[in-house]
Amino acid sequence: MICYASRTGTKRNLAALRAAGWRLMISRAGVWRTEGFAYALDNGAWTDYRNGRDFDEPKFQALIDKLGGQADWVVAPDIVAGGLLSLRLSLCWLAPLLVRTRLVLVPVQDGMEPADLVNIVLPKRIGVFLGGSTEWKLERMRQWGEFCAARGVHYHVGRVNTLKRFRLAHVAGADSVDGSSASRYAVTLPALDFASRQWDMWAPPRNRDEQLRWANSPSEAP
Repeated sequence: MICYASRTGTKRNLAALRAAGWRLMISRAGVWRTEGFAYALDNGAWTDYRNGRDFDEPKFQALIDKLGGQADWVVAPDIVAGGLLSLRLSLCWLAPLLVRTRLVLVPVQDGMEPADLVNIVLPKRIGVFLGGSTEWKLERMRQWGEFCAARGVHYHVGRVNTLKRFRLAHVAGADSVDGSSASRYAVTLPALDFASRQWDMWAPPRNRDEQLRWANSPSEAP
């Protein structure tokens, strides 16, 4: 399972992340520095939601212009807990993002079902980012993992900061996860990193050889 940590400027934590082979999640709402890491791009909608502000579309476009070409993937804009309204917004962004990035993840939110994405996801180009409220995410994590495994598309689980969540993500068959715990507290990294490296026999069956090839060929960071 590939791990992404929220971008941090703390040298000690960056060194620990680099030694463990983790990658960074660069948010539109944060500092746009890759620190020499392989990285993915987050649209920043969760931060907007928590701060009660509107999505900054021009700034997101600027982030894609600057870092999109070398990103592992980018999270399409969405509406937190917005259901099908969120999906409609994400779909509006697919075409322009696919031209400028290698892989786009469509966020799934409360109220969305796998059937809503059957004709949308596409191996190696369009995957799934599990967002939504905490309760909904934990309840539906396995269901979305089975959906992605059956179609051979990338499955990412957001906001994974505890060993319990890492375990759940493994069982659900997640290809990657992200969180802020390892960025803020280097002491938590060894346990989280160990958990991320354990295959789970109960995970939905998928092509593990393809996952390993993808994990071992990171994009070049500028």
